[in-house]
Amino acid sequence: MSEISILTAGDSSLLIQFGNEISPEINQRIKATVQLMREQHIEGVLDVIPAFCSLLINYDPRVISYSEITKRMRKLLKVEMKAEDEKKKVFEIPVCYGGKYGPDLAYIAEHAGMTEEEVIALHSSKDYLIYMLGFLPGFCYLGGLDERLHTPRLATPRIKIDAGSVGIGGSQTGIYPMDSPGGWQLMGMTPVKTYDPEREVPILVEAGDYIRFVPVDEEEYLRIKELVERGEYECTVREGEV
Repeated sequence: MSEISILTAGDSSLLIQFGNEISPEINQRIKATVQLMREQHIEGVLDVIPAFCSLLINYDPRVISYSEITKRMRKLLKVEMKAEDEKKKVFEIPVCYGGKYGPDLAYIAEHAGMTEEEVIALHSSKDYLIYMLGFLPGFCYLGGLDERLHTPRLATPRIKIDAGSVGIGGSQTGIYPMDSPGGWQLMGMTPVKTYDPEREVPILVEAGDYIRFVPVDEEEYLRIKELVERGEYECTVREGEV
């Protein structure tokens, strides 16, 4: 793994750089660092924000100085760390593919040289690691999309994409957590809300978790959507080996 460096990021933030490549190994190290920081309860730390290869730490300089937080982090980073139990948490996300729910599925299939059924089977065949959250609240940057499904973004982005839309943009796949403009190719829709400001914990997942897309038909999609609207639906969450 690349040498870890600590950089300043303004007058009240540190950026810990774990390397320059996107990899599950680096993600595990970042996840373990976040876990250890939470256990340490470092006074003055306001927030920790994981990204693909780095960790941003926002702190209150009135409570802890730059030199103090840097010293604490250097010590912490020397600890032999492993993400808790080396287990992964997988959220199973139901998706209704194609038709009015996935208007670009035919194009994705044509671009990949596959049938729509083959695209759905491939897209839903693996667990996707959430490297980071951003762009929109609850928007997951997922890793691991099969190269055969890499698809160019739309030449002209849509003005509005509905919340819950599942799409592919270049080498990534993901879920739109709220209505927004966007240029990804849409292949399906989930009734699950990855972001709900009315929920006690608004964002469903965390960086370091995994998502598995589960194909459902329209009848099941509508059944789950009704449960979601009533606040009676909970995603299936399973554990697996990293």
